[in-house]
Amino acid sequence: MTPRRIVSTTTVPRPLATTWEFFSRPENLEKLTPPKVKFEFLTPVAGVEMYEGIVIQYRITPFPGFTTDWVTEITHIRHHAHFIDDQRVGPFALWHHQHHFRAIDDHTTEMRDILHYQAPLGILGTIADKLFVHRQVQQIFTDREEAITRLFPV
Repeated sequence: MTPRRIVSTTTVPRPLATTWEFFSRPENLEKLTPPKVKFEFLTPVAGVEMYEGIVIQYRITPFPGFTTDWVTEITHIRHHAHFIDDQRVGPFALWHHQHHFRAIDDHTTEMRDILHYQAPLGILGTIADKLFVHRQVQQIFTDREEAITRLFPV
């Protein structure tokens, strides 16, 4: 299977510095994840600011009956511009997620995600991706946009 690419752009009604401060703190990932995923940190992250090389382990239930551990590493950071997380252990054969931030004006930030992922298990993964995985991965961005609207009201 060829890796899939998803691009998502979200407007955050906050200045770039405020938006960066929120998204550069791993503990806030839980606030962006819907309760049905049962997101649980296995690495202590409270009060930790992201840095290149940080490895974060968590447990998720992406769909009922399937719980998995996931380990990601922040591989690149350019303060107030972007950061990249790569899966080290987890449910995907490939997970490379770029988070880009750009000030639109003094009060608004554009957040652009570029995700490359690949389902595991060869042809079985390709079939699963077509049946439900791709839809679930896209749902991550829909859920996150709803969370941003709730967390950062206009």
